[in-house]
Amino acid sequence: MMNESKRQQKVARLLQKDLSDIIHKDKMGIFGSSFVTVAAVGVTPDLSIARVYLSMFMENKEELLEKINHHKSEIRRELGNKIGKQVRIVPDLQFFIDELEERAARIDKLIDDLNIPPADEDKET
Repeated sequence: MMNESKRQQKVARLLQKDLSDIIHKDKMGIFGSSFVTVAAVGVTPDLSIARVYLSMFMENKEELLEKINHHKSEIRRELGNKIGKQVRIVPDLQFFIDELEERAARIDKLIDDLNIPPADEDKET
């Protein structure tokens, strides 16, 4: 997502905002009581594919991801209703679990678990 064009970045922001709205309203009942956020969206240079990274605070992430992928066409259709006037084609959606939060939590735990003896105060001699 580093070398994206201005157009890619603009479309990615639009998709992130509208997909977040779709997930939040959850008219299709896909997400239930799960807490899901759209962490990031990356768009291919031809704007035909959007990679959507979802942050999920729950145990069975893979199961929910499977359910989301099963309902991908309905999500894309609803997205098309929202952004149809702003883009030529509604990109194909690819959903992924964003593991950045999880990795950060693991690193925090590792740091917290380090047994570092306190530094000796400068001793006056």
